[in-house]
Amino acid sequence: MGNSTTVAEFVLLGLSDACELQMLLFLGFLLTYLLTLLGNLLILVTTLMDRCPHTAMYYLLCNFAVLEIWFTSVIFPKVLTNILTGYKTISLAGCFLQFFFYFFLGTTEFLLLAVMSFDRYVAICNPLCYATIMRKKVYVPLVLCSWMAGFLLIIVSSSITFQQPFCGPNIIHHFFCDSFPLLELICADTSLIELLGFIVANFSLLGTLSVTATCYGHILYTSLRIPSAKESQKAFSTCSSHIIVVSLFYGSCIFVYIWSGKGGQRENRSKVVALLNTVVTPMVNPFIYTLRNKQVKQVLREKVSKLLS
Repeated sequence: MGNSTTVAEFVLLGLSDACELQMLLFLGFLLTYLLTLLGNLLILVTTLMDRCPHTAMYYLLCNFAVLEIWFTSVIFPKVLTNILTGYKTISLAGCFLQFFFYFFLGTTEFLLLAVMSFDRYVAICNPLCYATIMRKKVYVPLVLCSWMAGFLLIIVSSSITFQQPFCGPNIIHHFFCDSFPLLELICADTSLIELLGFIVANFSLLGTLSVTATCYGHILYTSLRIPSAKESQKAFSTCSSHIIVVSLFYGSCIFVYIWSGKGGQRENRSKVVALLNTVVTPMVNPFIYTLRNKQVKQVLREKVSKLLS
């Protein structure tokens, strides 16, 4: 952390200082966190209980569910504790861990979403070759590379950021240790860190978005060429949930980390938009994937019927 660092802890201001809103915020965050955990655990249990779970779709869904559980657990417990106790501080080490895991898991999710879009592209555009292309020797390394690339892309910038001197003030205008609020507290030149962060953000966001958009462009083109209107709608509807997730997650992150500027207005906008990728998207992801996926729904119905019979 460096000898020049004098700040031992930070103060997270949260979403609002209004006392009358604290209990409402606590209940909202708690309900969201429980729903997110429940939904992703439902995906894990459902896919692992299936009689043929060793397919690309199930493997991707399981990894996505694990990632979402971990991602939300980096943010929610600390937010809930701060609101409940009113003690809004976080240690320097705790802030580093939250910062690192938030961006590591977020970057991994972008990469994983790109892999999932490729999986849907092969399933719809090349269904006869799906079993050959998306075999275990292909999808397992793709997922492992997503996790490893997410780690390598973030560990360097995170380490450099927290080796800088934090001389005060120690107030973070956010509900977690985000990048821009932290950079404003560094009492040194941050141009190199900002450049590195900008490059990583563009690669992880725009790079994976280009892959995802290309895959869905081919899916849309293939769907429109199907003679039967019913079959065309059916083919595209299988990916509609994925498109919703991608739009919410990418849109909010691009706004915050690429398009949005600095300053007080940026801080207020970032806190509101950050709710989309830390609260809304992780909560709706499992329910979109389970309720819109016919195979997963069928397995879920079978297991529920067995339990009730």
